[in-house]
Amino acid sequence: MKKIALFLLLLNSAFLFAQKEVSGVVKDKTGTPLPGVNIVEKGTSNGVSTDFEGGYKIKVKEGATLVFSYVGFGTVEKSASGDKVDVTLDESGGQVLSDVVVTGSRSTKRTVVNSAVPIDVINVKDVTTQSGKIEINQLLQYVAPSFNANKQSGSDGADHVDPASLRGMGPDQTLVLINGKRRHQSSLINLFGTRGRGNTGTDLNAIPAASIKRIEILRDGASAQYGSDAIAGVINIITNDNVNELTGSVTYGVFNTHADGDFVPGTPNTKGYRLDKNGNGNSYGKDQDFDGGSVRVAANYGVALGTKGGYANFTGEFINKNKTLRPAYDFRKGFGDAEMQGVNLFANFAVPIADKTEFYAFGGSNFRDTDAYAFTRNDGERVVESVYPGGYTPRITSKINDNSIAAGIKTESGGGWKFDLSNTFGKNKFQYDIKGTINASLEEKSPHEFDAGGHSLLQNTTNFDISKNYDSVLSGFNIAFGTEFRVEKFEIFAGEEGSYTTYDTNGVPITDPTTQSAPIDPISGNPRPGSSQGFPGYSPANEVNESRTNFSLYADGELDVTKAFMVNAAVRFENYSDFGSTVNGKLASRLKLGDHFNLRGSVSTGFRAPSLAQIYYNLRFTNFNASGATEVLLAPNDSEITRAFGIGKLNEEKAENASLGFTASFGDFTATVDGYYIKVKDRIVLTGYFDASALNLGVSEAQFFANGVDTSTHGLDLVLSWKKTYDFGTFGATLVGNINDMKIDRVKNGPLLDEATFFGKREKAFLLASAPDNKFGLNLNYSKSKFDAGLAFTRFSKVVLVDYADEDDVYNPRLVTDLTVGYQFTKSLKLSLGSNNLFNVYPTKQDELGNTEAGGYWDAVQMGFSGAYYYARLGFNF
Repeated sequence: MKKIALFLLLLNSAFLFAQKEVSGVVKDKTGTPLPGVNIVEKGTSNGVSTDFEGGYKIKVKEGATLVFSYVGFGTVEKSASGDKVDVTLDESGGQVLSDVVVTGSRSTKRTVVNSAVPIDVINVKDVTTQSGKIEINQLLQYVAPSFNANKQSGSDGADHVDPASLRGMGPDQTLVLINGKRRHQSSLINLFGTRGRGNTGTDLNAIPAASIKRIEILRDGASAQYGSDAIAGVINIITNDNVNELTGSVTYGVFNTHADGDFVPGTPNTKGYRLDKNGNGNSYGKDQDFDGGSVRVAANYGVALGTKGGYANFTGEFINKNKTLRPAYDFRKGFGDAEMQGVNLFANFAVPIADKTEFYAFGGSNFRDTDAYAFTRNDGERVVESVYPGGYTPRITSKINDNSIAAGIKTESGGGWKFDLSNTFGKNKFQYDIKGTINASLEEKSPHEFDAGGHSLLQNTTNFDISKNYDSVLSGFNIAFGTEFRVEKFEIFAGEEGSYTTYDTNGVPITDPTTQSAPIDPISGNPRPGSSQGFPGYSPANEVNESRTNFSLYADGELDVTKAFMVNAAVRFENYSDFGSTVNGKLASRLKLGDHFNLRGSVSTGFRAPSLAQIYYNLRFTNFNASGATEVLLAPNDSEITRAFGIGKLNEEKAENASLGFTASFGDFTATVDGYYIKVKDRIVLTGYFDASALNLGVSEAQFFANGVDTSTHGLDLVLSWKKTYDFGTFGATLVGNINDMKIDRVKNGPLLDEATFFGKREKAFLLASAPDNKFGLNLNYSKSKFDAGLAFTRFSKVVLVDYADEDDVYNPRLVTDLTVGYQFTKSLKLSLGSNNLFNVYPTKQDELGNTEAGGYWDAVQMGFSGAYYYARLGFNF
């Protein structure tokens, strides 16, 4: 047995010594680094792609040959005889790679470095192996200059689906594509919190990170090219297509519970306390130094289909994350990140069915079971003392199902015309279950858990796209045009009766307030409220089943007037069945001022159609804050109540975009700097609360969606990067930054004279807080042989909100430090250790009167409120 073990050890050692690591940089003929270049060890499936600076590292066998291929460039083969292999690719004679998509241009010859608009290319495999962040939103928060996303607490559904924004716009003003096809949005509309108030958005976390090859972020208005939602830009997610390779990782991490040396007043010490789930947020379990423990297991594998480049690639991902409990006021016991168990599946197929004809399909299924804190109830109107002595924190649990599938056929004619016919289906369903709660009108007889109903959004999109490159027209011309037909359907479905009903003293639902009355609370003297506290259930009166269609036509032309000067123009017509038509256009250009310097810019108009949720969403809910509770009706936009208050029919948001920037490359240093201007008219917002007590609606206040404000935003994005290899290792540094200034130009309250009620100081602060003044990140990395390390500093700017006491909550600038180290033990196994927010930095602590939006010491701003996160990851590749 010992001899066999010795033999295996020697065999493994011989195998390792037969391997070598090769690194280098890939550039074009002007010396500009090329990100996303495919590099494969010839005759194998072993491959990598270049990073943003054009750099790469790959382990190959002795005597191997490397194959370098990139969209629009000729393929190059080079011997890996040395440790460093630099390559220059030539555009002349380039072969088009069918699996490469460059967002922002329909020309297959266009690359990121010579595009007319700013595009970030993020190699997800590199990011996920050098960071402890386990969700797409959190990954992009720290690597994309103007992308912002935060975890929230006490914000209803927003605790379960993170709102995210680009260039300070709303979550619904950025279009998300998968492999170039429109992705459906979440059915959730954000009602509370700081970012995305009144908006719907796309749930990026429903897409497993392990399934993603790269992410392309177009930071420029693109409605004329891609349609509604692309006011701020486009995020295009390109999925894996590799074969004969099993990759994945197992990650475990925890949060430090010590927050600024201060925790819940009155507790025995400053350690974190775990809420006892059986206590329904009304009692504590044992104290602990760490919480929010998370486990992520992910794997990706591909197989070849046939011998002509077909493939089937599969991804599976499991995430289990516990709650975090953070400082809260003495009567507010539930505040922190939500608990989540999630399963993610994704598949990507392509099969050649004839010469230059390919069938493709991709899609996935995401299921999440979540558990989040609602706002704590503590006053006499909310508490039945015999059930929850001293107050309680209801919990909003949800079951989220997100499914999608796309399929299509690509072909190319003998004359070079490319045709792409596809259909994409997606549906998001959000089901609420409220636990640790009570329907106070039932008093002690009330259940403590309710099915509160939910909502869903279905979207089906059919596309037909045609394009052709003409190399003989000047220095190159690409023409593209096509059509799209989309169907959307939004539903609200009711929960069980006890989740939305108020009962009389006999336990009978109140249908006639003149003869029936709810039990009286002995402390306040007021009638006890009905419905499940924490989140009221949807009633049959709230139910919605509405749909609409959209038809669009577009044309897109891109002309290289000379090798140095390029012009792009696009125009798009769209017609919606519910509000009419719109036409938008775009003009962009790039000018090479030398071998190392490009000037670029664009102007465009854009639009965003009101979402079906914004048009039809309605709910009766309890708005609870430190001053007490009020019953509120959020009325649908098409209702008589809405019209009675002078709120008009929702129309599309209209945008004007302009950008001007440059790219520069000098040896190992590259820079992109882009300024932008975005003006949005008729922006859809969620109003403040109107007095509705005289309308006999059973509520004291009413709230609406309206085309309520005009905004203008000026900003600057920058990416500076440097990378160099020495005998003692490879060093890299990247500085990403965003400077942003949003102003509210006009509040459009129409016949409503009271602007302070329609969209007052507090609502304005929510909107402006979604566009932070600035964010800068400095990422440093080093690698040598089997060892690598990364150090990142991210500075978040000051944020100001207005609390329930109408006072400013000022969150001062914060600097967050991330650290990671990794070691490649074998070709197949790598261990990484690290920390996000190494020094346990928190947002500025607010006053102790409980006036913040979520009832904790902080709102959902800047880096979040869970503190330092420590993790270990074992990555594998077979």
